[in-house]
Amino acid sequence: MSVSIENGINRMKELIDAPIASYFSSCTNCGLCAQACIFYTETGHAKYTPIRRVEPMRRLWEQEYTLLGKAKKALGLTREVTEQDLRENVELAFESCTTCGRCSMVCPVGNDIVYMIRRMREGLSAAGLAPAELKESAVRTLETGSVMGFPLKTLEAMVKAAEKETGISINIDQPDVDYLLLLSSAEVMQFNEIIGSLAQIFDQAGVSWTLSSSAHEAANPGMHLGASEIEAKMIQRIVDAAIELRVKNVMTPECGHAYMAIRWEGPNVIGRPYPFQVFHTVEVLDQLRQQGKLKTGGCEAERITFHDPCQAARRGGVNQPQRNLLNMVSSNFIEMKENRACNWCCGGGGGMNVIEKSAPLMQRVFNRKKSQIDELNVTTVVTMCATCRNTLEEGIEANNMDVNVVGLTELVANHLLKEKQS
Repeated sequence: MSVSIENGINRMKELIDAPIASYFSSCTNCGLCAQACIFYTETGHAKYTPIRRVEPMRRLWEQEYTLLGKAKKALGLTREVTEQDLRENVELAFESCTTCGRCSMVCPVGNDIVYMIRRMREGLSAAGLAPAELKESAVRTLETGSVMGFPLKTLEAMVKAAEKETGISINIDQPDVDYLLLLSSAEVMQFNEIIGSLAQIFDQAGVSWTLSSSAHEAANPGMHLGASEIEAKMIQRIVDAAIELRVKNVMTPECGHAYMAIRWEGPNVIGRPYPFQVFHTVEVLDQLRQQGKLKTGGCEAERITFHDPCQAARRGGVNQPQRNLLNMVSSNFIEMKENRACNWCCGGGGGMNVIEKSAPLMQRVFNRKKSQIDELNVTTVVTMCATCRNTLEEGIEANNMDVNVVGLTELVANHLLKEKQS
């Protein structure tokens, strides 16, 4: 995409809706959002104050939609938004923000700062200034159905490996089942044990499920880009597959942004409700627990803690199911001081983990998570998001920490009772 600052500015003007106008009007510049952001707390740089990430849009709002701003513009008392402003804003909107939502949560007047940053990203994308890595991942997903660009035969190979390991048949494109399982590229290529883990859990519980050859991934680079048209195409692919297979429910992977994209944003993005329900993986497992269909034995005695993924826990509201499951398999589960919706971000979400320029800053802000883990003296950190798991593993290795990282689904599967329940 070629650079067009005019397109970007015009798009931002279009995106200044009633909520954004009210947010700009009510912001008191109190600074509380800064204290909630790891990029500010770990660097001390005022530029990382969340509300400053949308300054070009704020200036456009003032100049175009307020009487005072129009007067100041007419008198030459205010500076118009320039190409340099937008280029400099790429760092703040994309390269130093995970859209984790902690800033929105603490705002005393209820401003959804993440909503504003997402719109800022959309304007930068329209200008052709979005990071190349995000644009490339969106192209790969549109063309191949995979963020990493791997072909269907790669997923099929992973399925066969899981079948061989577990002795359980795994369906692809099986209609009329209880669940259509969606995965992320990271789960297929790095953490593919989740396929066999779910196969064992569902076999024990008597749950029918399938994967789709046309929509096997739920990760959505369009969401990170702020490109609603791309996000809609990726969501529609999943909706079409679910309808074709006549599934009752769609289950998202252990990936926070995938959950947000398909569960909470999807119907609004495509403009109509789903004919099925959407659940995060751990919500489904917790439902099986409540129904008495999830049978486990033995407990981990070592000290473990849990990292709550921002998009699933803080913005998606999934906070208790993971704790119900952990208490089934651990006798020594220790909460982080800030947990559930208040937990600190891992530092790798929002697309930052694929942006090369963001790597040094990600390493620096991991200090917050390192401090959380160190003060607990645990041996294992459990999480339920592949991006978080990657970020945690890389941060722990870089800091020479003697701590393991595991996925929650895998941990539950490791404690399943061997005999199949009737």
